[in-house]
Amino acid sequence: MTATTRPAPTVALPLADSPLGRTISTTATDIWNDSCAIDELEYAISYGAVGATANPTIVTDVWKKEPGHWRERVGALAGNRPTATEVDLAWLVVEEMSLRGAKLLEPAFEAYAGRQGRLSMQTDPTFFRSPDRMLDQGVHFDGLAPNIIVKFPATAAGIPTIEEATYRGVNVNTTVCFSVAQALAAAEAIERGLRRREAEGLAVDRMGPVVTIMMGRIEDWLRLQTERDGIVVDPTALPWSGVAVFKRAYGLFRERGYRARLLGAAIRHHYHWSELIGGDVVITMPASWQRRFNAS
Repeated sequence: MTATTRPAPTVALPLADSPLGRTISTTATDIWNDSCAIDELEYAISYGAVGATANPTIVTDVWKKEPGHWRERVGALAGNRPTATEVDLAWLVVEEMSLRGAKLLEPAFEAYAGRQGRLSMQTDPTFFRSPDRMLDQGVHFDGLAPNIIVKFPATAAGIPTIEEATYRGVNVNTTVCFSVAQALAAAEAIERGLRRREAEGLAVDRMGPVVTIMMGRIEDWLRLQTERDGIVVDPTALPWSGVAVFKRAYGLFRERGYRARLLGAAIRHHYHWSELIGGDVVITMPASWQRRFNAS
């Protein structure tokens, strides 16, 4: 398996008159839905999306859309687990929401032989200094369904965790990644984990790791920094900042043959998806942006 080789998709192609549909049906570029909300994910899948993501903020948004359902579920979960803390119950809700989304992605998971069709779950952000706790939770998430992919941060504690999780067969999605250096460190950690598996005769062919670069958040920070420090900048330059980081990383990924794919996240405007079309990459998009682009 090389960095640019993947099974040809056999899922139904999305609508031909959809911009996102044309992206997926004519290029190596994939779209994921930036939410595990069922209605949003069903919409995205109907236009060819082959993955989705969840994190604490997304889970909160899903709760707000279905407050009655989730209040009832928490009551039932608390009744079945009388010693569970509020934190325990919160993570049980995260798992339940994520598994609903993962079920919808199973057809794509099978069609892509495991390289796509995944639901991304994020480890507890409060574990950011504890590799062992991140790893234990990631292994637990991996066991919930065959098409779960687990988010670990591209931090000092996260990078060795990414390697060990990959070695254990956990598909990883690197998050909190804002620079080329972070992306390369994550890709190297994934490669080390994959090579360790291969050295022991363990399978890697159905693994589909990704390294997320949060393009919009790079731009957000640069805008804040220019205002804070009184820097005068060409207003046309900042919208390209996240794209530039992503494209530089993409060139190095291909040059070095990394098997992880890059994922572009934190969409702020159409450059954050239109400038990536054609690459063997993933773009994760909120449903609101998908509808906006498809209707434009």
